[in-house]
Amino acid sequence: MRALFPGSFDPVTQGHLDVLRRAALLFDEVVVCVMFNSNKTGRFPIAQRLDRLRAAATDWSNVTVDSHTGGLLVDYCHRVGIDVVVRGVRGVRDLDYEMPMARMNHELAGVETFFIAADPTLAHISSTLLTAMSQKDRVANDDLNELLPAGGGGSDGS
Repeated sequence: MRALFPGSFDPVTQGHLDVLRRAALLFDEVVVCVMFNSNKTGRFPIAQRLDRLRAAATDWSNVTVDSHTGGLLVDYCHRVGIDVVVRGVRGVRDLDYEMPMARMNHELAGVETFFIAADPTLAHISSTLLTAMSQKDRVANDDLNELLPAGGGGSDGS
């Protein structure tokens, strides 16, 4: 069975990779897809996010990387023949955000959502928070880079 792991991945974090690793163990193929999120201002160009995801996913032979920036997630799923979406959830707030979308994806196209609970040691990490911290110089680059995979996109652009 094929699954889609969508997100903005701006930047990709250790939390993203943990969810991806676990999804890769559960599904025959996982497509990691950089999606456009109108609620977020992109920090890194999509091509750079794709390159970083490809570099981070080299250990998993059943993982591919793609992007979809026009249309709904269910449009992408229909086009490529995927019936399951994987979402990582860090807590109740994430679940409250994800549930209406999961229900709508099912209603619109029969796409199921598979939730993977975040590793408790990584649950405090979010791309949005890391971006805010780096922009405000609240955390040293070395400390920030510990939360990102190699080449994951610290504030120095690495």
